[in-house]
Amino acid sequence: MNSPHVDSVAGFQSTVTRHLQSRARGCLLLGLCLPGLSCANALELPTLMVQGGLIIGRSVPPARIDYAGKPLRVAADGSFLIGIGRDATGSIVVHGRFPDGSSATASVAIQQRDYAIERVAGVAEAMVNPPPEIARRIEREQAEVALARQRDDDRQDYRFGFSWPARGRISGVYGSQRILNGSPKNPHYGVDIAAANDTPILAPAGGIISFARSDLYLTGGTVLIDHGHGLSSVFVHLSRLDVGVGDRVEAGQRIGLVGATGRATGPHLHWGMNWFEIRLDPQLLVAPMP
Repeated sequence: MNSPHVDSVAGFQSTVTRHLQSRARGCLLLGLCLPGLSCANALELPTLMVQGGLIIGRSVPPARIDYAGKPLRVAADGSFLIGIGRDATGSIVVHGRFPDGSSATASVAIQQRDYAIERVAGVAEAMVNPPPEIARRIEREQAEVALARQRDDDRQDYRFGFSWPARGRISGVYGSQRILNGSPKNPHYGVDIAAANDTPILAPAGGIISFARSDLYLTGGTVLIDHGHGLSSVFVHLSRLDVGVGDRVEAGQRIGLVGATGRATGPHLHWGMNWFEIRLDPQLLVAPMP
């Protein structure tokens, strides 16, 4: 199996950036307008999105946008977010209802990807197959992180785009099947950047620190930045944290240092992204590594 080609990643990144940085111009309708729906009430969505991608949709506010049976947060400019999971298939359907009583429906087809298989040896056995008491600790810690990811602010720190939090060789990619010491484990939900110990980690976009702990069993030093509308970044294996819960950070601000804490065989930064509980591919939101 092949990892996603950089041209594909860059192409999706370009699409996302256009949505993040531009306002709707004219009338772009990607869906079905019901009778009586004016052009101004149309939903604007891409026709195609790759697994692990982030959709930035638009409508003319105020509007109610529903996806998967739930209302989405809609910004003052009419934009809204939807994350596409690693294993999502088929298409998604989005419904919009407008103040004049009209409605619209749009669909987005999901493009499937081939995922790599990554074999990692030399991991401490207690990290690969932890004893029951450690497994309970891991469950508690993961629940704390999951709770922080449910934050749903009306901030739009994501709208200016994202940059790499560190530079280095990409040593792990999103979606790959991890085999640790010969044992199949969960897929890898993020991108790994090989870098020296104590390399500065910079916020890829602005936001609020919603989680910060230095001692998690699997991920060691862990920081989570909430970018608004349920979109968050997580950084793990840090040797030092320079931020705390509630801090406001701006793009390019140092949040900590690269390390090898938790389940790591060497110093690197793991950068993951989520839309609520949906794991996204950070590489789709940035230009190729410089």
